[in-house]
Amino acid sequence: MIIIPPPSFKTLRYLRLAFALTMMCGFADWYPYAAAQSLPRVEVSFPASVHAQPITGRLLAVFTRDGKSEPRFQIGRALTTPPVFAIDVEQLLPGDSAAIDEHALGLPLASLASLPAGDYFVQALLNVYTEVHRSDGHTLWVHLDQWEGQDLSRSPGNLYSTVRKVHIDSAATLSLKLALTEVIPPVKVPADTEWVKNVKIQSKLLTRFWGCPIYVGATILLPKGYAEHPGVRYPVVYYQDHFRLGAPFGFRTTPSSDQGERHGYRFYQAWTAADFPRLIVVTFQHPTPYSDDSYAVNSANNGPYGDALMTELVPYLEEHFQLSRQPYARVLTGLSTGGWEALALQVYHPGFFGGAWVFCPDPVDFRRYTVANVYEDENAFYEPGHEWVRPIRYIHRLPDGQPQDTAREYSLNDAVLGSHDRSAGQLATWEAVYAPVGEDGYPKPVWDKLTGVIDHSVALSMRDHGYDLRYYIEGHWPQIGPALVGKLHFYCGDMDGVYLNLAVYLLEDFLKSTKHPFYAGSFEYGRPMKGHGWMPMSYPELVRIMADYIARHSPPTEGTQAWHYQ
Repeated sequence: MIIIPPPSFKTLRYLRLAFALTMMCGFADWYPYAAAQSLPRVEVSFPASVHAQPITGRLLAVFTRDGKSEPRFQIGRALTTPPVFAIDVEQLLPGDSAAIDEHALGLPLASLASLPAGDYFVQALLNVYTEVHRSDGHTLWVHLDQWEGQDLSRSPGNLYSTVRKVHIDSAATLSLKLALTEVIPPVKVPADTEWVKNVKIQSKLLTRFWGCPIYVGATILLPKGYAEHPGVRYPVVYYQDHFRLGAPFGFRTTPSSDQGERHGYRFYQAWTAADFPRLIVVTFQHPTPYSDDSYAVNSANNGPYGDALMTELVPYLEEHFQLSRQPYARVLTGLSTGGWEALALQVYHPGFFGGAWVFCPDPVDFRRYTVANVYEDENAFYEPGHEWVRPIRYIHRLPDGQPQDTAREYSLNDAVLGSHDRSAGQLATWEAVYAPVGEDGYPKPVWDKLTGVIDHSVALSMRDHGYDLRYYIEGHWPQIGPALVGKLHFYCGDMDGVYLNLAVYLLEDFLKSTKHPFYAGSFEYGRPMKGHGWMPMSYPELVRIMADYIARHSPPTEGTQAWHYQ
């Protein structure tokens, strides 16, 4: 009889290692014990017929119980997103598969294994990146905007699978194979009309920086009678907004049952009325390889967008349209991101623009970067100053104070949709604008999106490069203050949904303390329970306010009657 001694501890350790390697190498099909212990997995591939070349990009699998719209259209916001899991793929060949498995980053569930049993609609989406060789020496893979505003679920050239209905059984391991057989078609830019014109030009400055063609543009709203008065140069409202192909202020010439579109039709009715002031409205279009919007400033990561807008786009518009070239007749306005841009353009170019009406701007003081003080706090996810508990921070709320997204969920949403700040999410967008370039060539995060740990060196770099607008204004007040007197007007709800009012309060404290000169502007807060986007006036009323301001500040020799013809 042969007696086989029990395996030593060392032998058992090697057997376990061999088993792990077997699992990793994909031998579970022929090794029955490994098959029984298999982990959930979604394999995704694409045929050469839809994309003949290898793809580098971000691959997502979305699971939803709501079949009213495709799963890819349901992602984007942390609070409402269905389960989504994502990985980066590098040079994935046609016909080969990429596996979304337990290593994939997920939201709101941490992993595929956490999916509850039940019926789901499933869809895969691949955000395609392009290799670029920037003038700063970095070679990067980024998603080049196709004039859709960095919307990965609608970006031309991105691949997606048809929606598949599946049942997940708690007694069985999830194993799916999805094929990316669909390609998102090119964007259809609205045709020019009597009222609305679209401009798109290649920027030499940005093309040189990115090493590939980069475009900026504008949507222009013309006044009634514009064509009949070729000799008139009109005051200009530079209305800042996110990338949108629609007309400024929602302008639309036909009535609609949709509430937002009704406002647009009412604006059209006011705009074309006999007694309405005649102005031109210009909305810049400036998507970047990181976001739908450059924030209208130069940036280490985005490139010289501020210079491109001011030295390339604005001169082009002034040459091709009847825009006034007088500073008092150029005014700015915008809401949220557009509010920050309106303020930044005014304070960076105090003599070029004549005034700014700023609504609920993105953080204008980084001591309130939404809720965190990125100069002093150690962690963005938790309130500081507590020994035994770690109160979580919320980054979004309803006007009645009900908390919504936490800072952690908000950050994780960005991380899932794109690594290296390539999600086009809000936090990633800010870092692409404000933050320095990291050693890998991508934006250096102000905080870790998985842990919340704040990098104070990044925060100080953001401040010292002029993106903390309160800090910039205060430090430069002796130089820029005289050209800003009476030009700054702020509006914000006291229950702003992203806590943006907190930074506005800090800016107000400084501006109201100014002397020699006093800022002579205004602040107005919506109370009580006024949320993000609050305005104390309609768009037509706002335009009238700005037009009256321009008329009051025009020289006596200006023929302002041309702006009020019947």
